Amino acid sequence: MLRTRFALLVSVGVLAGCASNAAAPAPAPAPSAPTPGASRMHGEPKVAAKPMPPAPRGVVDSLLRAKQLEDLAEAVRLAADSAADERMLTALEESHPSEAMAEEDVPVRWDIDVATWGNHERVRWYLDFFQGPAHERMQIWLDRMPRYEPMIRERLQKEDLPADLVYLALIESGFSLTATSRAKAVGMWQFMRPTGRHYGLRVDRWVDERRDPVKATDAAARFLSDLNDRFGSLYLAAAAYNAGGGRISGGLRRMGITPVSAEGGPTADDEAADEEEEEAEVGFSDADFFKLYQSRYIHRETKDYVPKLIAAALIAKEPRRYGFRPPAPAEPFPMDSLVVEGLTSLDVLARLADTTVTAIRELNPQYLRLATPPATRSVVRRNIPEVRSR
Repeated sequence: MLRTRFALLVSVGVLAGCASNAAAPAPAPAPSAPTPGASRMHGEPKVAAKPMPPAPRGVVDSLLRAKQLEDLAEAVRLAADSAADERMLTALEESHPSEAMAEEDVPVRWDIDVATWGNHERVRWYLDFFQGPAHERMQIWLDRMPRYEPMIRERLQKEDLPADLVYLALIESGFSLTATSRAKAVGMWQFMRPTGRHYGLRVDRWVDERRDPVKATDAAARFLSDLNDRFGSLYLAAAAYNAGGGRISGGLRRMGITPVSAEGGPTADDEAADEEEEEAEVGFSDADFFKLYQSRYIHRETKDYVPKLIAAALIAKEPRRYGFRPPAPAEPFPMDSLVVEGLTSLDVLARLADTTVTAIRELNPQYLRLATPPATRSVVRRNIPEVRSR
């Protein structure tokens, strides 16, 4: 590195010296003597041709300076390029795979089927999308995940569901508690108002428990469990989570795809079933979703829902493989809470907890009016070890 800098200084000095020498004034040309022996022709003297006048001194100096500056710039560029090569070669010599990289070489474990469908054309498209236009935002979503992932995995497993369904929350909301869709679905699990209420979430002008990560996760786990019991396929259950069970049932019927009953035979085709049908149809497979994918009986959003899930799961499980930074460990979402009677302002609770309104609100985004609702007992989450009683 020192040799490179020294060579650069020498080059600059030499060129600067050349520039000073070239700038010295050139001697003026001697006046030309009259030509002897001039003869006359037709009464006119014969005169010798006059030499071309020299270029103005200022033009010559400008051309010389331009050439010198061009040479100097080229020398600087070459020196900088050489220095960059040296830095990179030194870094290459000193670089070694980290232990974290070595750990990622260990095969990951899945409890959903990504191996069969990981190379599906639509899955590959979403992998490219997440790595390209959505890269920055996807990284933010991955960074949010560690705060909620342990709680979600534990709740899914209590319903005998694969814990890797945690990645549904990644594509639903990016783990945002306040996300709102164009269709007015709200929260981490993007519940519509009727479905949220059906699974026990309070939604009114005081409280929207679709924003409560714990209660919404509990509702989502029960909803997914019901759908999985109904279809016997995780991917059809995921599609039904997006579109509704009736729409998926209707699409399967129209395609002539019938489930296998517990006894091994096909169930009766119930043409009277409507969008809200919840009859058990165990016997479908994940492959049946991809058959339905090829049809016109479900919307494009639902067709792409499972490919999005698979692509997001692949990235979240092995982020470095797809050009993402593994998320840093984070404190899990606090489960500690206190019960408040009646209408209580969050700023009062913040003072009691010796914290800020912002901190209390971040942990309790379900309270829409910065207060617990009147005439009811409310649970307020906290990350403070002790709160003084009121």
